[in-house]
Amino acid sequence: MELPLVVGVDGSDGSILAVDWAAGEAARHGLPLRLVYGSLWERYEVALPSLRLQRPSERVMAQHIVASAEERVRRLDPDLKVSVEAVAAEAVSALLSEGDHAFALVTGSRGRGELKGALLGSVSLAVAARASCPVVVVQGDKAGPAGTHRRILLGAGDPDTSHEAVRFAFREAEVHGCVLDVVRAWRRPAHEDADLAPVAESVEHEAQASGLLDALVDGIASDHPAVRVNRVTVEGPARRVLANRSETADLVVVGARRRSGHFGLQLGRVSHTLLHHAACPVAVVPQHG
Repeated sequence: MELPLVVGVDGSDGSILAVDWAAGEAARHGLPLRLVYGSLWERYEVALPSLRLQRPSERVMAQHIVASAEERVRRLDPDLKVSVEAVAAEAVSALLSEGDHAFALVTGSRGRGELKGALLGSVSLAVAARASCPVVVVQGDKAGPAGTHRRILLGAGDPDTSHEAVRFAFREAEVHGCVLDVVRAWRRPAHEDADLAPVAESVEHEAQASGLLDALVDGIASDHPAVRVNRVTVEGPARRVLANRSETADLVVVGARRRSGHFGLQLGRVSHTLLHHAACPVAVVPQHG
């Protein structure tokens, strides 16, 4: 069975941006699109029985939200296969459950009712940190979500966190027909002074970074010969390097290790920083093990 691309909807501006981005993504991949709104209205309906015959306002709002999102997708792409559901569950739980049977989950950066001053909403953060499938948080300026840069950025991390992210990034670059920038950041050991360390030692550190990058990319690159790959090693903190480069990317992809039996938030510092500060949508791709 073909797995759908699932979008969390709640009627917010961030949700609308996520729906638009996901509709284009589903069309490119040839995937069905599923629009999901998580709400606890059913619990409130049971706890507070109404003497009136009208449906509870929370249920009406839930149905209106999913219907409006579906109508928007129909206008964007009448040929796209779309399904909708208002799930009687808290938003994070609803999306995590959907993620067990999804190609990927897509959310906006902030939901309805969350603080406008917040850089990232609690739902998006929790889903990105716990989902079993890739999660894309749609954020940034208009150029990134619109795909006008024609570049996808991949943060090449450690092998135990990055293989699935590399596969995801190559697949995205292929369907978008754009350049894939693969960036491996490196740093000299803390005991080395940048002004005093021999040039040979810097060259060695950079060569090690380049070797790790090549080992991570080579096998997968051969499966996608049409993808133009730009391999880059940069000295500096990875989270800062990738956040800066996200300003000229349409999507930044990073891996996240998922440890079995661990139920807390599972995000590294790089992923966490990008989710708060990247200038384009961020894909967090789990590596299980």
